[in-house]
This record gives sequence, structure tokens and C-alpha cells, in this order.
Amino acid sequence: MDNKILILPGWFDSGPTHWQSHWERQHGYERVVQHDWQWPLRGDWVTRLEEAILAQPAEQPVVLVAHSLGCHLVAAWAALSRHTARVRGALLVAPPDLAQAGFPAELHSWRRFEGARLPFAAICITSSNDPVDQAQAGAGMAAAWGARHVPAGALGHINGDSGLGAWEDGHLQLLGLLQQGANHGQANAQLQD
Repeated sequence: MDNKILILPGWFDSGPTHWQSHWERQHGYERVVQHDWQWPLRGDWVTRLEEAILAQPAEQPVVLVAHSLGCHLVAAWAALSRHTARVRGALLVAPPDLAQAGFPAELHSWRRFEGARLPFAAICITSSNDPVDQAQAGAGMAAAWGARHVPAGALGHINGDSGLGAWEDGHLQLLGLLQQGANHGQANAQLQD
């Protein structure tokens, strides 16, 4: 069965020029819609992601494509859920530094960094001039999560304002993750035989 790709936008959702929106339109990936994009409560977002994953057929592997605050959503969900085996992998793009000065009050429930290793394959892509990662903490977050770190150069926050359009380089990383996850799944199946 094919993977189910779930798009996880960050704070304020991803607008029509965002690469996540391009991927949703071009490839039929499904966006996880949160109840409140402006005042995102961590527990609410985690619950919504859990619901979205459990809404998929049990035999269908899920792959998460997260941007910005969505990356921290993946880590927070993985630390709490009993259903992490349903996820084959995660593409984590431009995670913000939660310890940065002037962190917005609207994001108060996200201040605690969830640094446990993710129980599935992950790739973390960061930009060298990301204004929400001024301390360049992305590499450290990737290491804590056990994700392969991919520096993408100076792309800004890797969102709609970056002018990346459908961001083919990012999609190639996702395709590589899908292949990696498929190989991992085949290896696990062979071990169980």
C-alpha cells in the first residue's frame, strides 16, 4: 500500500505560495488542519495530529512533512503517542529555535524543547540565514531527534516568502526518505519472517 503523506504546516498555516501548498496541489498530499493557527496550543495540535494518523487505514504507512512549528509538533507527538509505529518517516523543514529571544507570546505552550530521538527515519533541512533560527540551532535539533541534517544554504525561512515555488530539491529529499523508509520496512519484515 502507498504511503499516506500528511502535511504539517507551522504557525499561521502555509499560504498558497508555500512549497507545502504546492506539494498538496501537485501530489495530492493531505494537510492536517489545526483548529487554531494563530494561538497554537501544543496539546491541541498533538491531539489533532493523532486523530489524523488514526483516521488512516492501519496498514497504510504515514509520512509526515513538517514545516517550522510543525517540526516541533512531530517531536511532541512522537514523545506521547502509542502509535508511532504507524509513521514510516518525517521530513522536518526549518524548525525554529524555541530558545530565541523575543519568542512570540502566542507560542507559549511550545517553549519546552522535546529532544527525544524520533522512533522513525527523519531528515531535517535547515537554512543558514533562517530568521527564526538565528542561533543556528537546527543542526543540534536534528541530532537530538536522530534525524539526518541537510543544510540547504541561504534560503531564509524556507517558506512561501523564500520564492522556492514547488521546491523540487526538498521534494527529492522526501522521495529519498520514502525510499529509505521502504527499505527499513522491508528489512523489519524480513527479520520477522
